[in-house]
Amino acid sequence: MYIASQFSVFMVNKPGMLAQALGEFAKVKANIVAITMMDSAEHGVMRVVFDEPQKAREVLARLNMPYNETDVLCVNLANKAGALAVVAEKLAVGHVNISYAYCTAGAEGGRTTGVLKVSDVKKAMKLLEDHHKESRDQGGVRRSKAARR
Repeated sequence: MYIASQFSVFMVNKPGMLAQALGEFAKVKANIVAITMMDSAEHGVMRVVFDEPQKAREVLARLNMPYNETDVLCVNLANKAGALAVVAEKLAVGHVNISYAYCTAGAEGGRTTGVLKVSDVKKAMKLLEDHHKESRDQGGVRRSKAARR
């Protein structure tokens, strides 16, 4: 779990704009950790987290694309049903609001990254770290699929 810079990039909503931006990020090897794209009548908004934010800033300045930068919480999740629900529940109990969230697709049986825009990033990290410690301390035993039937 870590805090990352998320870029909200405002683009003209027409063919080729996303391809151009993604191509420029690729040229400087700015790896994308997570991305989501939404549109409105006037423009598209790409929300994206990079592993090296400085490279992204340089590309966006060169392309003259307006953007905002904000801190988001990136959470390492199991790629299985309910993983994000557990995180959302812990934050709700701690009175931390999630404004929006999106996840990487991940791989079957692998890990995925959940990106959360929360009302209080530091409090959210503390709540989730405490939950992680409790889960580890309880030494949860998993039953096999056959035993669960």
